[in-house]
Amino acid sequence: MIEMKVAGIALEAATRSPIVLLRDSSDRRALPIWISQDQAKAILAVLENQTPPRPLTHDLMAELLLQWDLTLESVVIHSLQNNTFYASLRVRQGEAVKELDARPSDAIALALRTQATIWAMEEVIAEASIPVDQEADEAEQEAFRDFLSEINPADLIQHHRTQRGN
Repeated sequence: MIEMKVAGIALEAATRSPIVLLRDSSDRRALPIWISQDQAKAILAVLENQTPPRPLTHDLMAELLLQWDLTLESVVIHSLQNNTFYASLRVRQGEAVKELDARPSDAIALALRTQATIWAMEEVIAEASIPVDQEADEAEQEAFRDFLSEINPADLIQHHRTQRGN
């Protein structure tokens, strides 16, 4: 799994649909997840430190967790099926841990309110992420190709034998 951070909310150019954008810790990959207007508002409220006069649904959920001594440990975006992302909440009460199915947008909105970590499975990242820093990716690939072109297979065999003590 890869830990993700909420980078912000964007609007898709063609449809003006909101997208929550998650980024990995190295800022190399972004995971765009299409969400509803209401979910975008719920996420933006936290990102912009807005406090509503009355608790919104996710605020209420966070308060319920607190009052019942439950901890949202993490959110995991675990799969992508037919262009739909699936997530789960990992909730702890003492020693007991439960996994709950959740929409990614709800999970993210709740995670932001409770400071829970957000994770994505590597398979989801591989399938749905977009590169953020194309130049860095290309430079890393070029450096690796250079390394491979300079390597001598006999040196690797000798190094391996030396490491094993032969």
